[in-house]
Amino acid sequence: METFPSISRALVCAVPSRVSLRFSSRIPSYRCTSTKWRTTRITDHQSDVSHQRRFYSQPIERQAPKNERSASKLYKSADDAVADIKSGSTILSAGFGLSGVAETLILAIRNRGSQLHSLTAVSNNAGVEGKGGLAHLTKSGQISKLIISFLGSNKVLEKQYLSGKITIELCPQGTLAERIRAAGAGIPAFYTPTAVNTLLEAGKIPAQFDGDGNVIGYGTPRETREFGGRKFLMETALEGDVAILRAWKVDEAGNCQFRYTTKAFGMIMAKAARLTIVEAENIVPTGSLHPDQVHLPGIFVDRIVPATVESQIEIRKVRNPHEDLTTSEPNEAAARRNRIARRAAKELKHGYYVNLGVGIPTMAAGFVPKGTQVWLQSENGLLGMGPHPTEEEIDADLVNAGKETVTVLPGASTFDSAESFGMIRGGHVDVSILGALQVSASGDLANYMVPGKVFKGMGGAMDLVGNPDMTKVVVATEHVAKDGSSKIVQECSLPLTGARCVSTIITDMCVFEVDRERGELVLTEMAPGVTIEDVREKTDATFAIGKELKRME
Repeated sequence: METFPSISRALVCAVPSRVSLRFSSRIPSYRCTSTKWRTTRITDHQSDVSHQRRFYSQPIERQAPKNERSASKLYKSADDAVADIKSGSTILSAGFGLSGVAETLILAIRNRGSQLHSLTAVSNNAGVEGKGGLAHLTKSGQISKLIISFLGSNKVLEKQYLSGKITIELCPQGTLAERIRAAGAGIPAFYTPTAVNTLLEAGKIPAQFDGDGNVIGYGTPRETREFGGRKFLMETALEGDVAILRAWKVDEAGNCQFRYTTKAFGMIMAKAARLTIVEAENIVPTGSLHPDQVHLPGIFVDRIVPATVESQIEIRKVRNPHEDLTTSEPNEAAARRNRIARRAAKELKHGYYVNLGVGIPTMAAGFVPKGTQVWLQSENGLLGMGPHPTEEEIDADLVNAGKETVTVLPGASTFDSAESFGMIRGGHVDVSILGALQVSASGDLANYMVPGKVFKGMGGAMDLVGNPDMTKVVVATEHVAKDGSSKIVQECSLPLTGARCVSTIITDMCVFEVDRERGELVLTEMAPGVTIEDVREKTDATFAIGKELKRME
């Protein structure tokens, strides 16, 4: 088992006594006697960033309000339901983008003002400034720490983060979902292939800045262990004091029914909190929901309030049913993107289950030949995704991983985020196509962060490349960046999303196949008008030329 010898005694003490871990012999063995949990930070004196703080969880007193099983679960208003939430609480906030967000409850928490402060909020993202979600609470200053996978479109939050006014712990989306699911199932920790050989493993993703924009706090290094010759990271369960979620129908016993992609985090967060509050679009009598219609049993729900705020749409994306997107090439840049997407579509075979990243990868779906059925998977909990809706088809409860409005095809299904990433990590998805900032000759991928600049977070990307032996990882990207630098490099200089994970690279100039074991690139296809010399000039990695060099259509 690999260890991190720089972990201090305090960090060893942070491990619950019922969890047995082995550490380097250079670290004395300590055991916490406390059975409560708190969040704190330590200085890692033995690391190369000795002046930085490490953030971790250790036992503290629970902050959840008391709940009486014999009392009615119905509350007159959201204000009444959140009145006894305590400062310092950890709030699990469901939703994906603005879909499924408990907006009524969030506004009620905001209404408590400065008397409710120092909150830790756990969510996929932090809402949209001036529009909705947790942005209300970050703006009010009631949240001191966020645990999220993606910052989203929130410039005010970015400024707060860089000026040291809020701590942000970034966590891969699938790992976040599984940490929450594990807490609800009573599992203290688990091992995952996600984020192996990345900054997350080393504990070097910035978590806190000072007022001058200098990093003063990082994440926690992960313990690693090998299973079957592969390395995995240990992640701990993530529980909350209070969960807030929104459901379509809720009966008076607390049984909940959700619509479409609002399932994403709602069901797992309800199970991971000491107290769960649901805002319901429709409150119905007990017995109104058929047992087969119940997505979340009432045992996990403690309080029910009426939803008084309408669901919002983060990105309203519609299609013109008469427009043929596959032939629209208004300029040279569009032609390059279409060329990449057209070639990427050839990776999508009949019957395949496929995940497409935002941007050029998503465009590939428009070039799939008629008669070829491909099942598109969106990591927020949708399989069988259709095109963007017309104005008449728009549904606020139906969005893709980019928070854009979409439709579903016959045979589609929806599920929560833990189920979604189980599909992904488990290798049940045939092909994953992503964009890139850099790709190396050995198949390393960097696509989420440029040091020195604000980065949005990794979202689900680290999970999508976590099982490359089962799920083929394809990169679809322009050959050079806006500054003219090559995206195809010998070794990545940017932080990795995944190591030795990419099998095929498709650019506007050519196609490379990657030998991940030998760390070699092979040029197999070239675009019309492109020469081998052109490719060499624009590529910062060495490559071999395939025996049958084909024309890229």
